[in-house]
Amino acid sequence: MNAWNQQGGRPPHDPYRPYGPYSPQPAPPPMPPPVPHVGPVRSLWRVVNPVAVGRKVFRPSRPGRVDDPVVARMQRIRTLVGLGAVVWVMVSYKLVESVGDFADDRADQSWINVLVLSVTFPVVVGVLIGMARPPARQELLRRAAKPFGSVVAIIAGVAVFPASVLTGFAEGRFATNPVMSAVTVVGTLFTLCWVLPFVVYGVGMSLAHVFRTADIHETVPPLLALVLVWEMALIDLLTGAYEGVPGPLRIALTLGAPLSVSAVALWELRRLRVGYGLTVRGALLR
Repeated sequence: MNAWNQQGGRPPHDPYRPYGPYSPQPAPPPMPPPVPHVGPVRSLWRVVNPVAVGRKVFRPSRPGRVDDPVVARMQRIRTLVGLGAVVWVMVSYKLVESVGDFADDRADQSWINVLVLSVTFPVVVGVLIGMARPPARQELLRRAAKPFGSVVAIIAGVAVFPASVLTGFAEGRFATNPVMSAVTVVGTLFTLCWVLPFVVYGVGMSLAHVFRTADIHETVPPLLALVLVWEMALIDLLTGAYEGVPGPLRIALTLGAPLSVSAVALWELRRLRVGYGLTVRGALLR
């Protein structure tokens, strides 16, 4: 029996049976659709293609996890509005010279976010696990395995590129005979056609699902988002982001993201508490 189920007959929350006004009601199982015939090559590609692998690695998959579509919709709206504001400022004040420069800037920003999150994640999760009572601590530690695995996967995927350059593999340093030449060609194609899409997809999913920390507990992603967004605001402040923008607008851009993300995260925590009975204290058995 799960440790949370031993608290007076009903846990502070049951991770496999969320309850509350927003909880999904049981419905009769739908009839399975007919399965179309798929060839062996296509079936194999569906399993090993980088997006399919990334979906398994970077998306939460814990049974019984609360996945609120209203919260997801609100997060998408906030992201689109914030991105639109950044595009308008960069174009209006000529902070970038082309669409390519803007794409490079956003890619760099996303990777910095992933790096900061990969450092913040073990600290925040470690503090939560340290604060939990022993029964919950064991459960949270077990659940943290897949999120930690997603961190290792994205870091390892990105590390392939500098490693191939530093070792000279990308320049054909080891192509000294026909066999090694073939190995170099295959390795280069694999890096460009599999590792690169896996990394690009993984960066997006790591930020969208906060390293799939909903697998640990539903309240962990908004908590991590709160910490991350204020860390990034501090980094922008220290590095002089948005130089060339008038002072008031620069302040609005620097504080707009953390304030909006904080508002959505706090609203998500409240919705989890009111609608599903999920709280941080409940997760820690406090």
